[in-house]
Amino acid sequence: MSQQKFIDRIEEMDILKNHHSNDNPELIIIYGRRRVGKTELINHFMSGHGLYFLATNEGDTENIRNFQRLLSEFFNDKSIEYAHYNDWYSLFASIVNNKNFIEKTKKSKIIIAIDEFPYLIEANRSIPSIFQKIYDSFLKNNNVFLILSGSSVSVMENDVLSYKSPLYGRRTGQIRIKPLKFKYINNFLNYNIEDLCNSYFVLGGIPEYILKFNSKLPFWDNLTNNFLNRGSYLYEEAEFLLRSELREARNYFTILKAIAIGNHRLNEICSYTGMDKSMVSKYIDVLMSLDFIGPEMPFGSNENFKRRLYWIKDNYLSFWFRYILPNKSEIENSRTEKVLNYIKNDFNTYSGERFEFLIRSLIYDGLTGKYYDNVSRWWGKNKSKEEGKNIEEIDIVAYSHERNEILFGECKWTDKKISVSLIDKLREKSRILLEKYNNCNVIYALFSKSGFIGDINTLKDKDIILMDLNDLKSFIEANGN
Repeated sequence: MSQQKFIDRIEEMDILKNHHSNDNPELIIIYGRRRVGKTELINHFMSGHGLYFLATNEGDTENIRNFQRLLSEFFNDKSIEYAHYNDWYSLFASIVNNKNFIEKTKKSKIIIAIDEFPYLIEANRSIPSIFQKIYDSFLKNNNVFLILSGSSVSVMENDVLSYKSPLYGRRTGQIRIKPLKFKYINNFLNYNIEDLCNSYFVLGGIPEYILKFNSKLPFWDNLTNNFLNRGSYLYEEAEFLLRSELREARNYFTILKAIAIGNHRLNEICSYTGMDKSMVSKYIDVLMSLDFIGPEMPFGSNENFKRRLYWIKDNYLSFWFRYILPNKSEIENSRTEKVLNYIKNDFNTYSGERFEFLIRSLIYDGLTGKYYDNVSRWWGKNKSKEEGKNIEEIDIVAYSHERNEILFGECKWTDKKISVSLIDKLREKSRILLEKYNNCNVIYALFSKSGFIGDINTLKDKDIILMDLNDLKSFIEANGN
């Protein structure tokens, strides 16, 4: 990955350093979706001191040859390159008896990283068993730090990490690499805070995607160049990502499109796709395991809540399935301006949804100066209102058990300033929940794209929070480096 800076990954680096500093051999599993930054993490950790091998889908013979060449350079021994090995086991059997290997392991722990390990498995289903034998026979008794990494989350979880895998019980640690948080995006893009938000809403936290945007160009030019041009990277990436990860990709595409255009309940998804409930449920479970979608339940509900909603968690996929897939015919026929105008006309609605998710994640990260145990949305019935008009909703409900504190918040992504009188409506809606949390300290918060109007001075109290994009800018500048 061609990342210009190594951003964040402090926790992951600490894990790797701690494992490397002890006296034991190590087998660390690193995995996460394509382009999320696994290779950059491994190379940054190794800093040139170790052997990094990128597997291909060419099969054992060619991968062994390529691995031999790297080993030959690393151990400064040409005999390794020219030797013939029938399989991985015989190769490692020879290496651990190599005099240069023995000398190196006496001085320090040797790092050997095999990236895209799933390619080896796809070419040879016995690879997990072979590497289990290699580790047990050779590596666990030597001063070696073995890293197995992969982008296919399903292969890594099923064939490497699962209880049924031959490698189960051998790993000494595992790291699932997640997308970068919003607070780091200004390390990549020199944009104002609104366009940083816009960029995050369409790209998410995948460094490779963010690097496709050019800060010298306006946001909408970047979007046009990268999403609305045939053959451009981000125009094609969603299909490549899903087809490389999923079988029966067509059915997953239909489900993701259904969710992206507003079908969030299970019965709505079934109705849109024409699939039965059991089939859709199975596909949804797979998409959740990949962290592509997530369930939403109202604040205070338990795990048995049945009428949960499903949202696409990944911003890039959410944008792509909402705007790119339904308009592929137009894009393929070079009707770029038509599609762009359609996106612009709807973008505030889309951004409003993403803004709510963003604010909830930032509250988890301490946006308000405090931390909360649970941050989610709430919806439910107001018994005092007539049927059909009795559903209430609060964008954000956050709770701290330690402080016995509850926060109620509303998010507004509009081009106009919002009235602080929304606090009064928020107080009214929150009464239903306060019947249960009646002894809590209560805070009310408004989060606005464009700021506020009204008698703001009367609301400057410790139980009222008003935040706009300037406050988000201050937060990421203070916390995102």
